[in-house]
Amino acid sequence: MYAGETHPIPTETTLASRRALLGARTRPVSVTGNSKLICSFQSPDALSASIAAQWMVLADQAAEPNCFAERWFLQPSLALLAESGDVQLAVVTSHSGLLVGMIPLTIKPKYGRIPVANVQNWLHHNSFLGVPLVRRGMETQFWTVLLGALDQADWARGLLHINGLPDNGRTIRGLQEAAATLGRPCAIVHRTRRALLKSAQTPQEYWESNVRKKKRKELNRLANRLGELGTISYKTLAPDEDARPWIASFLALEKTGWKGKAGSAIGCDPKLVRFLENAVTGAHAIGKLDFHRLDLDGKPIAMLINFLAAPGGFSFKIAFDETYARYSPGVLIERYNLRILENRDIEWIDSCAAEDHSMIDSLWSERRDIVRVSVPLGGARSGLLFRACRAAETTAKQVRGVARRKRERNDG
Repeated sequence: MYAGETHPIPTETTLASRRALLGARTRPVSVTGNSKLICSFQSPDALSASIAAQWMVLADQAAEPNCFAERWFLQPSLALLAESGDVQLAVVTSHSGLLVGMIPLTIKPKYGRIPVANVQNWLHHNSFLGVPLVRRGMETQFWTVLLGALDQADWARGLLHINGLPDNGRTIRGLQEAAATLGRPCAIVHRTRRALLKSAQTPQEYWESNVRKKKRKELNRLANRLGELGTISYKTLAPDEDARPWIASFLALEKTGWKGKAGSAIGCDPKLVRFLENAVTGAHAIGKLDFHRLDLDGKPIAMLINFLAAPGGFSFKIAFDETYARYSPGVLIERYNLRILENRDIEWIDSCAAEDHSMIDSLWSERRDIVRVSVPLGGARSGLLFRACRAAETTAKQVRGVARRKRERNDG
């Protein structure tokens, strides 16, 4: 256990009104005064009862929302998808036990293609953001204490590599400030840009502003043609409705498509099925699930799962029946999904999509930059490794740039 310096802990205001609107229980926390921060590394399956109880509160009082770091999502992820003994939870608390922040960490034997062991935040293929939950106003202190603890940990060597941080957010700025205070570089080593929905417009206004008239006309035509095959209806899972039949329908729908044929559908892996069931029912139980479906004669032909973490939201999964691909059911349900703009508690929705995703990029005009950051851990050797890795990354980037320009000249 590592104890850092004494830091002021800001007073937190209760988020009762917002949690009540979301249908979740309220757990107010109010702490003032100075406190020494402590970092401990805990096994996910042996998390103390006190920390587990504070986890949900931390999510509502965090510097940045991240549903993938909340208890209802991360706990089943770790239990079902992490290798035994592969992950440790870095838990930062005050001396009195108040949870300040937490992040799952693992050791990777390679830094990209470079054989340098490094500490990374643990993510899995269905976790689309890596920003940790950190108490708002304590971002710099959190990273300072964590870096100090890693410096002293026998198992932590080389670099700290954090995947999936929103650029220019409070959390990355806290990391940059902590690194600067400790006299260390903090380098953004990778950047991707993905679609974001953020607007004060109504759903119809946004649709007309961001989708070309010709495309809107074509989509209306496809919707009319689909309607000729039967009765079309859109549904949203109600707060008091059982989510399990919807989950089963989603799993079946996804498995009928190319993902099922490739063996990559969630329904192809029993552990992933259990993970999805736990995560979705967990989100639904506390009012953070936004689940939609497009039905044809009562049968779902497109389904969409969003997770809400006010003031943001995350578009988690979409599936559609490829039998009806000619009618663009995925686009049709995304149009219905614009109703989220009417939710006053949600200011934006992260698409969680790949960069340059042709479908969602054509519908949502805003963008969000997600970055990876590397910081050397303590010791002269780690500093040398960091500089060597950065030099290798820079060289590789330059080589890729030369190759790309050469291809462009040849294509031209």
